[in-house]
Formats: sequence, structure tokens, C-alpha cells
Amino acid sequence: MKTIKNNLCVVFIFFYVIINAQETTNIPRVEEMHIRKLNFLVEQAQLTQSEIVLVRPIFMVYEKSIWSQHQQNREFFKMEKKSLKSGKPNFAELNDRYVEFELKQAQLFKNYHLQLRKVLQPITLFKYYKAEREFKSKLLQDMKGHKLSGNRP
Repeated sequence: MKTIKNNLCVVFIFFYVIINAQETTNIPRVEEMHIRKLNFLVEQAQLTQSEIVLVRPIFMVYEKSIWSQHQQNREFFKMEKKSLKSGKPNFAELNDRYVEFELKQAQLFKNYHLQLRKVLQPITLFKYYKAEREFKSKLLQDMKGHKLSGNRP
């Protein structure tokens, strides 16, 4: 009887480790994504070492702020989705929340821009923004490719 329990425990632990290993390899952590993005921006915009030192803290604060906004928004809409099942949602509140979210993102970007333009030359900042758009585009293409092939990121 003890060996059966021990064998079951070993099997459960084995499956737990496999499942967790798959999850961590398929879903990049937020911090890893920020680092990947920063490295892409640095390379594409051809930032110097001194520019990297100045841009990195600005970038990390901005990225964490944006991520926090997305998390808060996601939680709000999850709760609203649950309330949709129980009755009619409050569309006025949903619309206001959507606009508020967009305005907060715009304000965060404006502050980000004002800080970056103090440390980067206009041409370098232009390349930096272009690299940000390219990174987003590449990320979306990668996500579409995973969905089409049946692999979920």
C-alpha cells in the first residue's frame, strides 16, 4: 500500500514538473519580454553605451507602468464579462473605462517621450520609435504564427 502511494506521489510530482516546465518555456515572463524589447530597441536604434545607460531606467518605468495599466484593465473587463452572464452590463461604465484607459496610456507615452527627448538626439529618438513599432509588429506576427500552427504562446 505504501509503495502505491509513493508511486502515485512520484507520478504526480513528475507531471507537475513537466507541466510547469512547459508553461515557463511557452510563456515568456514579463521581465524577459521587457529585456527582449529593450535589446531590440538598442540594436535597431543603434544606441551608444552612454545612451543605453540613460534610456534603460526611463524605458523600464514606462514599460512597467503600461503593463500595470493593462493588468488593471484586464481585471476590470474580466469582472464585467462575468457580470454579463448574470444580466445586462453597464455599457456607459465600460465605454468610460475604455476611454480612461486610452487617455492614461497617452499620458504615460507623453511623459515617456518628454523624458526620452532629453537624453536622445531627435534622429536617434526617431529610430527608437521606429524600432518600437517594428518590435510590436514582429511580436504580433509571431503570435499569429503560433495561433495558425496550433501553438499558443
